[in-house]
Amino acid sequence: MKIVLIGSGNIATHMGKAFMHTGHQIVQVYSRTLANAQALAKLLNSTGTDSLEAVVDHADLYLLAVSDAVIPEVAAQLPQELEGLVVHASGATHIDVLDKFRHAGVIYPIQTFSKSVDLELTETPFAVEAREPADTSTLITFMSAISNRVFEGSSEQRMAMHLAAVFANNFSNALFQVAYDLLAQHDLPFDLIRPIILQTAEKVQNNEPRAVQTGPASRNDQNTINKHLQFISSNPDWQSIYQKISDLIVKRKENNSEN
Repeated sequence: MKIVLIGSGNIATHMGKAFMHTGHQIVQVYSRTLANAQALAKLLNSTGTDSLEAVVDHADLYLLAVSDAVIPEVAAQLPQELEGLVVHASGATHIDVLDKFRHAGVIYPIQTFSKSVDLELTETPFAVEAREPADTSTLITFMSAISNRVFEGSSEQRMAMHLAAVFANNFSNALFQVAYDLLAQHDLPFDLIRPIILQTAEKVQNNEPRAVQTGPASRNDQNTINKHLQFISSNPDWQSIYQKISDLIVKRKENNSEN
């Protein structure tokens, strides 16, 4: 396939590398910043542009790997007459945003991307969606050369997956930072809790999370909970987070006991 990448960020970088390594040609990279487009294009043996009007019209696939907020704007500026398949990579954006194109779809990776971190995509789940059955088959075949876990998912299912990923990944990472800051305040290194983080992640690979829930809230140990809340009384935000999550765990435990 001949592919145009619309975007030069984390997803465009990793997906572009994967496309190239599976034998596809990246014919062009677009970015609002020409230097960024040219930098990724050089990596992918391609050419860069900062003009959507200059996007080539002979590609087989156009991947909109841009932030969710600008997908509608970028789609609106692309020529309606594009013959190739126009797809975005967002979990929270409906396929209807690409309605003006004859061939439209979605390639959504359930993964976190950072340019500086190498990533193996063979085990990354990819949800694909298209309006036409033939385009769905094309995307499944195309992505199956990159990942062993490609499946069809509707816009509603993608929203659920994206939200679940936010809870599991983005929110947990924010809590890691709270833990980091808490330890740093008391001259302790974050390395002390890296093993328990890994152990927790390991447990949920083969168990339902609530089956391996531990901690004072799981035991409804209000004495310890109150001590913790008092210990972080100087930071109301941490207190609020601690209290709400503890309440969630206690409530779930009580509901499970009743069933």
